[in-house]
Amino acid sequence: MGRRPNYGFEKRQRELKKQKKKNEKAERKRLKKEAAALEDGTAPTEDEAGETEEADEEAEPADEDE
Repeated sequence: MGRRPNYGFEKRQRELKKQKKKNEKAERKRLKKEAAALEDGTAPTEDEAGETEEADEEAEPADEDE
């Protein structure tokens, strides 16, 4: 008898891959925005810089089950 596929594990791996891709895209977008702001001679405000940090915190769920 062959092994049964672990669908939960596969789903979790897909979710982690999607989350990583989303975070990388957000980081690229943030860097592009900062570069554009530096070219314009304006610095990004704290509100704009804080948005990405909050998104990263929400993206990494706390392991409360363990």
